Amino acid sequence: METQSLEEFYREKIQTSVPAGINSSVGHMNVFRLEDCLHGTPVRYARRDYYKITLIRGKNRYHYADKSIEVEGTSLIFFNPQVPYTWESLGDDTTGYFCIFTPAFFTEKSRTLLADLPMFALGGKPSYVLNTEHEQKISELFEKMLEEINSDYAFKYDLLHSYLNEMIHLALKTEAAVNIYAHPDANSRITAVFNELLERQFPIETPVQRFTMRSAADYASNLSVHVNHLNRAIKNTTGKTTTALISERLLSEAKALLKHTDWNIAEISQSLGFEEAAHFNNFFKKATTLTPSKFRTV
Repeated sequence: METQSLEEFYREKIQTSVPAGINSSVGHMNVFRLEDCLHGTPVRYARRDYYKITLIRGKNRYHYADKSIEVEGTSLIFFNPQVPYTWESLGDDTTGYFCIFTPAFFTEKSRTLLADLPMFALGGKPSYVLNTEHEQKISELFEKMLEEINSDYAFKYDLLHSYLNEMIHLALKTEAAVNIYAHPDANSRITAVFNELLERQFPIETPVQRFTMRSAADYASNLSVHVNHLNRAIKNTTGKTTTALISERLLSEAKALLKHTDWNIAEISQSLGFEEAAHFNNFFKKATTLTPSKFRTV
């Protein structure tokens, strides 16, 4: 299972490097408006090396550890860096805030261990539904954080730590509530997350981009399940093998690249993860009865 670093977060979602010297002496903390970060690469299903708290409005679904959590309205969600997650928007009205921080930032000024807090406990309930009153209070805290993070006040990180603590305790006073999305069974849930992880590798947009997760074992590793468990779940849910689903999506992308780009066959072959163009030709001809070059002309 890969882990997203702070450097990767800033590069992928903020499209910049980690701000130089930002709170480096006592860990790292930063805060953002969610709608300002809905660009760049999709959220990867991965662990992180930082904690994250998100206030999110709208209808969204999180795949978090072994759960799929559907949230609608306004929710406050706490992410443990040890637990892999990704999310998908189910509408076009997503707004909110989020902050990220390292363990060092929190523990520098707190006697409480993050692992002791219910929202960050492994297997705990990370999603808190907010009523109007709590939404207003949490929103005000995020606005104060945004104001302070951009200020020159010498003790702003003391204030930010206080706001973070206040947010955590406001959440603890509410009832933790999750609406577990009703996949028919565990096999369906695993298949849904597999499909999302597969789709997030496409489209291939440049010849230097590489499709690297080509085997069932690659996906099982990223989803933290045994490959036999993944294969059984997908077979029971779809009637197809994991390899067949990967191959079908790979073939679909190959057809699109052949029809809609001017890349040569070798470039397409490499971008799709084939070591040799001959291997790509054999794969494509077996699936379509046509060579890639012939497919381009029909």
